[in-house]
Order: sequence, then structure tokens, then C-alpha cells
Amino acid sequence: MIFKRRDARSWLQVIGQFLYPRGGWRRAAYYVVHRLRRLPDPPHRIARGVAAGVFVCFTPMYGFHFILAAAVAYVIQGNIIAALLATFIGNPLTFPIIAALCIELGEWILGMSVDVPLNQIFVEFSEATVELWRNIAAIFTDDVTEWSQLRGFFLRVFLPYVAGGIAPGILAGTLAYFLTVPIVGAYQKRRVKKLKERLKKGRQKLAKAEMAAAPARTELKGVDRDPERSGLPDP
Repeated sequence: MIFKRRDARSWLQVIGQFLYPRGGWRRAAYYVVHRLRRLPDPPHRIARGVAAGVFVCFTPMYGFHFILAAAVAYVIQGNIIAALLATFIGNPLTFPIIAALCIELGEWILGMSVDVPLNQIFVEFSEATVELWRNIAAIFTDDVTEWSQLRGFFLRVFLPYVAGGIAPGILAGTLAYFLTVPIVGAYQKRRVKKLKERLKKGRQKLAKAEMAAAPARTELKGVDRDPERSGLPDP
């Protein structure tokens, strides 16, 4: 296949690069910022996309952040690519902090006192995902569906996460918007200025080359008009 990797990665390599990307998190962050600045769209549209991606990172829709970010960016007329790149904010380093903040705030908003340990949150997500897929597969087999674990996950983790993630997500998205607009705007202006300077230098070089070639062209014209110098017989 054209886009298939030459050397297939093992599951351990995939997980390892997800937790620590090749080149490190600093290089990955620089790549995301670089791509955001070079997007061919007005700053406010790029900023809306960034806001959408950041907001989605505060939702418990793990595995669907790309789809949700693109949908939110489309609704608010933001840049979809910027939204996808901004989901980088949600990564293995920040997800534990985001999850703990959202669930704690959600429990306070809902008046709950479940107190799910941080290390148990992602275990709950994993077990709920396995049970969900098992129940979907049971539709086509003779297996019996079981929703008790999913029901408990929804009440203990998912619902507080959603309730507590809305306010921080909106706040973080708004902050990202107002930070992105001036940064992208300044970069685009500087880039346009550099392109104009480069074009001006190119025109100056072309003008100098034409001026340098002008005497040679004049001499050639004189040779063509002089029969003795051109070697042509007199008329």
C-alpha cells in the first residue's frame, strides 16, 4: 500500500509514542504551534477552531475528541484543522489533571460525594468501553447484554465529568481564543511583510539584470544595422 508504514509498529511502540512522542513533548508542541500559525485563514477563524479543540479536551468523550472538535468548529464557523490540532492540549500529561478537576467540580455542582480516586477514573473508562462494545456485539450473537456496570459508570464518573467540564472548558476555550487572535495576526502580518520584501528584492535584482543587459542589446542592434560589421552585402 502507498501510505503503509515500511516497518510495522508493535502495540508497545504505539502506546509508548502516545505517552511520549518521538522528539519529545516540546518538539510536538512546537510543531502544533507552527502549523497553527501557517494556516491560510483569518486569525479569528483559526482562534475559533483552537477554542473548539481546547473546549473538547474537557469532555469525557475519549476517542471521539477529533470528531467532536471538528463538529464544534463547524458550528461556530472556526477552522477545523485548527480545532484538530488544538486537541493536542489533551494529552497523557494533562488528562489526569483535567479529569480530576472536572469530576471534583461536577460532584460539587451535582451535590454528590462519590469520591472516585484518580487512578480509578481511567480504569472505569476502560471497563465501560469494553462492556459497551461487548453489548453491541451481543446484538448479533446469543450473548446476554449487561448494562449494570455502564449505569454505575454513568452516575459515578461520566455525569460528574460532563457537569464539571462545561465551565472550565468554556473558560479555557475563551482564553485560548483571545490568546490565539493576536499571535496568529502578528505572525501573518510579519509573514506578509517578509513576502513583500522578498518580492521587492526580486524585482530589484531583475531590474539590475535588465540594466546590465541593455548595453549589450544596444551593441547587437548596432551590429545588425552596420553592413560592414554584420558581414552582409551592401544593398
